[in-house]
Amino acid sequence: MTIAILLSGNGVYDGSELHETVFTIAAIDAHGASWLCLAPNVPQMHVINHVDGSTANEQRNVLVESARVARGSIADVATARADDFDALVIPGGFGAAKNLTTWAIDGPGATIQADVARLVADFIRANKPVVALCMAPVVVAKALEGSGRTPHLTVGSTAEPSPYDIAAIAAGIEQTGGRAHQSTIHEITVDASNHIITAPCYMMEARPHEVRANVEQAIDAMFAMLQPDHE
Repeated sequence: MTIAILLSGNGVYDGSELHETVFTIAAIDAHGASWLCLAPNVPQMHVINHVDGSTANEQRNVLVESARVARGSIADVATARADDFDALVIPGGFGAAKNLTTWAIDGPGATIQADVARLVADFIRANKPVVALCMAPVVVAKALEGSGRTPHLTVGSTAEPSPYDIAAIAAGIEQTGGRAHQSTIHEITVDASNHIITAPCYMMEARPHEVRANVEQAIDAMFAMLQPDHE
């Protein structure tokens, strides 16, 4: 069994969230499965200095930066096919809204990177699980926009503290044709009909051990969905 992990760079503010990515790899490994990281071979939207939050005057490539996280075991998403994998996981981080989509700039009117849209839609059409963590549900929402499907997704809950505007992001998901659910750091949302699992992770004010548990919840649900007797 091989799981695809779609990355968007290296670092929470301009790429993939590293804790969520590492927790994902560890959870997949604990289930005895293999994985391969993927990323688009495109320039980053911008580069953020993670010490002070400023924008650096340099250019980086999403695939090259993602390879740092993947320890070099990575492929261009343009070459990836859903037929080659059993499931897809998309960790969060601002890269989901900057490099995989333009949600950070354009909100629900965002564009999505073409190969990312194709791959996500292919997994859904093949009834293979797609797991989206943190901000990554907006990638799924954009990939399925106009498809006639109604993905049930969560980016968190307004009932508990969050550093982000959960209500606005949830409203944006609804504008794309999705259905936004309220889930806390201790919960996940499972869309059984579309084989989509989403978890809020660092969209909420959460400690690392809580994020790890939330990722594990999502990955456990993914493997349960992959069982032959799963309905």
